Amino acid sequence: MFTNNSWGRNLDVLQRTMDVSMLRQNVIANNIANADTPGFKRSFVNFESGLRRAIESENRPRSFNESLTNERHIAFERPTDYRSVRPRRILDWETMARNNGNNVDIEVESMNMLNNMLSYQLMAQNVGEHFNRLNIVLG
Repeated sequence: MFTNNSWGRNLDVLQRTMDVSMLRQNVIANNIANADTPGFKRSFVNFESGLRRAIESENRPRSFNESLTNERHIAFERPTDYRSVRPRRILDWETMARNNGNNVDIEVESMNMLNNMLSYQLMAQNVGEHFNRLNIVLG
């Protein structure tokens, strides 16, 4: 609705990031729940790096104006819409913490959960501040 301006775009990015934070919380909870399951591999969510690359690609000046004469031609520098970035759930096959093949470290997962909760709270406060500013303008 308001994605044409910076207020709406910032709010949209916050909403998407908060959704990913909820997904991340579920993934971390699943990792903790399976900490004693033999052969279980932990998962993690990757989203912020893709979002950062998409936003940077939209703001990057084009260095070369190519001529595309067919819709199947591939552009040299194609900006990525930040709304097309999706979170990726990745299985960690590289690390092994115990002899049973399980790589979940409770201390690391607990710290990840705490960081994720704090991040979500900060984003929720930021959303509240967005709407407080809107109320000031409209009031």
